[in-house]
Amino acid sequence: MRKINSEEFNVLTKKEGIVLVDFYANWCGPCKMLTPIIEQFIEKTEGEVEVYKVDVDDNPELCTEFNITSIPTLLFFNNGKLVFKEVGFKSLDYLMEILNKIKEAN
Repeated sequence: MRKINSEEFNVLTKKEGIVLVDFYANWCGPCKMLTPIIEQFIEKTEGEVEVYKVDVDDNPELCTEFNITSIPTLLFFNNGKLVFKEVGFKSLDYLMEILNKIKEAN
């Protein structure tokens, strides 16, 4: 899971495949609680999904563009298109459900 900036975001989210972007802040308690869940998600999906983190304090323009008003916020992209936006702490099972819905839609 790599931290990216707005320039990288615009390139990485436009590529083929499924991309998950975690909007977070270092001071956010629920964001810290979500990190191990995201790490488990990465392990469980074995490279099916590329996962990146965006620090909201360093990238206010992305927050404005995607209407990020609460964190953590997770954005799922599929083949360059935003397909899911989830706000708040989510379980591993819930993230896997979203991934399965994205795959079924293909």
